[in-house]
Amino acid sequence: MTNPFAHEHKSESTYLDVAANDHGYEKGLLVHRALTRIPDTDPHLVEIGPGGGAAVEFLAAQLQDQPKTPRLTLIEAPGVRSQSLARAIDRFNSVGQCALVQGWAHDLATLVPEPVDVISASALLHEVYSYGGAYNGLHSMMRTFPTVLKPYGFFVYRDVYAVDATSLHEPAVQSYSAQSWLQFLRLFLPHYLREGVHPYHHHDDEVTVRQDSRIVPAMNLNTRICAVIQAPIGVFREVQRHYITLRDHIWRCGVLGFSPILDGQLSGDWIDFRSGHKRVHFEFTDSGWISATDRENILAVSEPYADHYVVDGDIFDAVTDVALNLFLAATETDKSCAEIWRSWLEREGRETYAYLTVDELLAAFAINSVEAESNSHSVLMPVRDADVLVRHRHYYNRFLTKQLPNPLIDAKQMILFQNIPVTDSAALRQALGTVRLHCSKPNLARVHTAIHTRG
Repeated sequence: MTNPFAHEHKSESTYLDVAANDHGYEKGLLVHRALTRIPDTDPHLVEIGPGGGAAVEFLAAQLQDQPKTPRLTLIEAPGVRSQSLARAIDRFNSVGQCALVQGWAHDLATLVPEPVDVISASALLHEVYSYGGAYNGLHSMMRTFPTVLKPYGFFVYRDVYAVDATSLHEPAVQSYSAQSWLQFLRLFLPHYLREGVHPYHHHDDEVTVRQDSRIVPAMNLNTRICAVIQAPIGVFREVQRHYITLRDHIWRCGVLGFSPILDGQLSGDWIDFRSGHKRVHFEFTDSGWISATDRENILAVSEPYADHYVVDGDIFDAVTDVALNLFLAATETDKSCAEIWRSWLEREGRETYAYLTVDELLAAFAINSVEAESNSHSVLMPVRDADVLVRHRHYYNRFLTKQLPNPLIDAKQMILFQNIPVTDSAALRQALGTVRLHCSKPNLARVHTAIHTRG
């Protein structure tokens, strides 16, 4: 491992069992879809990085009345434990067989000694990139999957959506005026560019920060003056995604003086789902990072709901942004704030969420998989149009639109890859037709060349 994996912070119950244990339907959707395309009555499934078991719970519910009795092998990093995952395993054992194996994703071929029908991974590849050798580790992982999958088996991929651009190195310009964003940029950007695992090292990737038409170091940003930043679009993707994860982390800690309910049924109290407009359920805490006046302001626009309060999400975001800015400013002077910041930075601050666009991702999977050391050559590609999905995060997109002049879309990208033998010309033609919808001509040419070289 080139970058130490944050075992302690990744295993915290508030993170693994709560924050990272949502969207079970989304995590298990393509796995269940793959199962419907597998004829075996006892298919063998592998999930890498099951977290708190949300996908395991979803699959157990879906398979309750199905004739298939699948075997599920869960591979989790050594030292990572989850109580909610243990409960999910018990539930899955009522419809099939489930076993937990401790190990690293890059040792997949050793951990799974026989070919399997489906491999599933949610948020795996950005962790492989961040902790397992950057692009080298990522490409090595792609070459491993065909050796572990059966012919016509499936790999289910789900991770943060990159950007709709030719490349993540494409230059872009963003402006920031909100104090909390400027404070975050001042703290996070120098750290990420210095210590994070990222690909932005070329001279054309330079990040230039300007305030009052003068170039200033990011660490010296004046949080009261609008900043105009020129950087690769991928850097802005990282800033935006990390800001959201930090905000949610601080909210969960309750240090701001309130604690929103971000998980479970109450987190989906929508006023208008498609526009991302929701009600926020929350309770006050004993912390004092909101003043008595701000607390009264929140109460004035909120309504009691059982043992807590509920408020319009837009109002909540606007009022609480003041407290978030005060917290970020205090991380350099207040020990409790500094510890919360440090724990988040240890867990998330070096990770790169968006390392490939969809175009690059599909091409990389196809080219690297066809180069796998295997007796029967195959290639990983989505076969059907519905095998490539993007699920938008409507609430975050609404929040970002109100905070930034030209925000990047926040979403999850999901792809169902099939392990197609290069000798199956009919399946290859169908898959190439699907890939053609998403890939540029140069990448499509590279895919064709790699397949025909092996085929």
